[in-house]
Amino acid sequence: MNKVDILAIGAHPDDVELSCAATLIKQISLGNRVGLCDLTKGELGTRGSAELRLKEAEAAREIIGADFRVNLGMADGFFDLSEANKLEIVKVIRACQPKILMCNALSDRHPDHARGAQLAKDAAFLAGLRRIETSYEGESQLPWRPQLVMHYIQDHYLKPELIMDVTDFWSQKLKAVQAFSSQFYDPKSKEPASPISSKEFMGVIEGRGLQFGRYINATYGEGFNIERPFGVADITGLI
Repeated sequence: MNKVDILAIGAHPDDVELSCAATLIKQISLGNRVGLCDLTKGELGTRGSAELRLKEAEAAREIIGADFRVNLGMADGFFDLSEANKLEIVKVIRACQPKILMCNALSDRHPDHARGAQLAKDAAFLAGLRRIETSYEGESQLPWRPQLVMHYIQDHYLKPELIMDVTDFWSQKLKAVQAFSSQFYDPKSKEPASPISSKEFMGVIEGRGLQFGRYINATYGEGFNIERPFGVADITGLI
């Protein structure tokens, strides 16, 4: 894990792609470096398998252009806010030293999402405490705390505090999403149906992007919640 500007964490492989992939792709186009971290392998998913999800996640990483993708192997559906789990994320944060941390929605349909948000948020704070000792690849780590924690918006509608104009990167986002072909609509699939495997689900993603885009006079947007106020150097950049 090399140093990056943005670390995006998801409870499951495809959380990041569905919610903020276009933002990440846009930031990479601007010269920023991005890393990805999945807490679980999504092994409880109705379709596919943990092994297949890992392959799909790597394909999506390549489409996004992220520097790396790491999976922490926590228990899908059952990971908790334990010290051990927080320390695993602390190690990742300290290893790649992101300025910005993006993580799951603060509340959502899937209980892993809000729990993943809290876990990542706690770890971001703890990573900056020098008395917490961690090591990575046999070397002691220095404390590091991201300057900004952003929560992407997932299944449930949450009013965004920040919206990114991702119009020019929407089609590439959809390619990253579709890399998880086991999870989404496939008329040839013999696996059981799931809430996200219907033919209509991609229309939901499209509609959310159009909705957020409309708020900022753009075609497509991705929304985020930010619990702590953030500053800007130039107020005209908000227009």
